[in-house]
Amino acid sequence: MIRVQNLVKSFGDFTAVKGITFEVAQGEIFAFLGPNGAGKTTTIKMLTTLLQPTSGTIELNGLNPLTHAQQARQHFGIVFQDPSLDSEQTAYENMDLHGVLYHVPRKLRAERIERLLKLFELWDRKDNYVKTFSGGMKRRLEIARGFLHTPSILFLDEPTLGLDPQSRNQLWTHVKHLNETEKTTVFLTTHYMDEADRVAHRIAIMDHGTIVAQGTSAELKQQTGSDSLEAAFLSFTGSSLRDEGADAKAQLRQTARMWRR
Repeated sequence: MIRVQNLVKSFGDFTAVKGITFEVAQGEIFAFLGPNGAGKTTTIKMLTTLLQPTSGTIELNGLNPLTHAQQARQHFGIVFQDPSLDSEQTAYENMDLHGVLYHVPRKLRAERIERLLKLFELWDRKDNYVKTFSGGMKRRLEIARGFLHTPSILFLDEPTLGLDPQSRNQLWTHVKHLNETEKTTVFLTTHYMDEADRVAHRIAIMDHGTIVAQGTSAELKQQTGSDSLEAAFLSFTGSSLRDEGADAKAQLRQTARMWRR
């Protein structure tokens, strides 16, 4: 479903992603972990057509997003780390607009909206403005919206950041259900190791722009002689604090140089 070969992204003299290779199978929940500044966000931006790679190849559901960007976008959904809902619209209106933008037929759109809002326990609030929702409700709505156009792949970038344990558990119960029933491939990033341990079929750990380990949670623990995924993660990446925005700063520096020209 996702094939990445020797993917590189450089910003001037800084290389954020250094020739990574990995595959994600259809229907798999794949966790992409790494410290701040490891290159995860840059990788996701390339996978979702927001950044052009410096070199290497990407394939999403058989499509090259570099040459068929619009077609590739029809095959995936994205839930960004930052909120993207229209708070001045109702839950139903947010869902309906998304369906219109993705050309989901009206009848099917209405059926999917009802099913997803019921699944994510938001149907009774469908006519309420999003600005009245709690953080957990907004996150559930964003993920429900991401499933609306039946994407082959759903990218989740820190989807449960800031949520309480009950909301996190509830959200993943719903995502796992749709993963199992609709065979949607889920590509997620998270800093919650227990989350990745519990929901991911396989895990890749990225550090300093390279993938330093791949495998199931059990395999990563076995490789490091660890009794938890967090301990295995620290064994692969070390325990020192990282610069949160090394690649972002490099992008800004490159943009500034372009403007000076």
